[in-house]
Amino acid sequence: MDDIVKQAMAKWPNVPHCYGWLALDARGNWRMRDERAQHFKEAGDKLTNPALVGFITRNYQSDEQGRWYFQNGPQRVYLNLETTPFIARTDPVHGFVLHTGAPLGEVDAAWLTEAGELLLRSGDVLAQLDDRDFAQVLPQLELNGRPVGDNALLAWLDAAASDPASLSPLTLRVGERAVPLAAIARDSVPQAFHFERQPQP
Repeated sequence: MDDIVKQAMAKWPNVPHCYGWLALDARGNWRMRDERAQHFKEAGDKLTNPALVGFITRNYQSDEQGRWYFQNGPQRVYLNLETTPFIARTDPVHGFVLHTGAPLGEVDAAWLTEAGELLLRSGDVLAQLDDRDFAQVLPQLELNGRPVGDNALLAWLDAAASDPASLSPLTLRVGERAVPLAAIARDSVPQAFHFERQPQP
């Protein structure tokens, strides 16, 4: 957290929290949601100013209830999350990096939702893979130890929804390791990982 933010929090400790005005989309973009965007349930305007994006990124954290927020001086601006608290992209050096610019670290578990969204966990960090990078990761998916094709993957996702007990072992190859992939329902992700997608007052 920035020192200037800590100083503002100490000076004005009781500023009301803000909800609904800031969001993180499924591609790792911060979005400002004015009254119109909130009223019509729109995504909001993508923030592109490097200084502002950097400021939000450095002061992004969660509270004890799993609500993610940006500490804007003395005020907490709670975020609407389209998917997970972090978004990951592929990276030739680190394997995966977060939308904050930090390396994800060693992937210790992974899941696929019914929509084919890939979730990656490293320690306490849960990130959904940016959908634009899925094609790069697809060759790393193995079914029964062999590369999985599009049709076989779709069949696995169908089976995950209808008959989970019948699933063949699906893994994500990360370097020399094969990380098991489990199926998870998209709507159950926040409860399973203790965070809120749309914090309320």
